[in-house]
Amino acid sequence: MTITLYALDGCPYCERVADRLDELDVEYERVPVEPLHSSRDEVKRVSGQRVVPVLVDDERGVTMPESENVLEYVERTLA
Repeated sequence: MTITLYALDGCPYCERVADRLDELDVEYERVPVEPLHSSRDEVKRVSGQRVVPVLVDDERGVTMPESENVLEYVERTLA
C-alpha cells in the first residue's frame, strides 16, 4: 500500500478526503491522529506541520496537507 491518510476522527475535512478515496476504491491506510495539535508528533514528522488531513503517496513521493489540495491531487492522480 502506498497511500496513507493521516486523519482526525470526526474532522469533516478528513472525512471528505476519506469518502472520496473510498468512492474511487483507492486502497489506503488511515492513520488516526490525536485531537490535540501538540500531540501530533507523527504528522509533524511526516509533513512538517500538525494540521490534518495529510495524504502521503509513497509511490509518487508526494506528501500533501490541506483537504482541497488533497482532493485535487486525488482527482488528478488517483481517479
